[in-house]
Amino acid sequence: MTVKTRKKTETRLMTGAEIVVTALREQGVDVLFGYPGGAVLPIYDALHSAPELQHVLVRHEQGAGHAAEGYAR
Repeated sequence: MTVKTRKKTETRLMTGAEIVVTALREQGVDVLFGYPGGAVLPIYDALHSAPELQHVLVRHEQGAGHAAEGYAR
């Protein structure tokens, strides 16, 4: 990401989680189904910068898949 300031242009590397959230925004995703924990916690941290993305908490991973499929219909 390039950030312009008065003095100069600075380049900051994005984390993988920030890239995922940016890609979700660019693809027009507005609802996410998931279960936070373990390796995906950085993505959940990055979601705080995207209040337009609604997260639906499910009880387990399989439930997320079924809920997302039902929502898409």
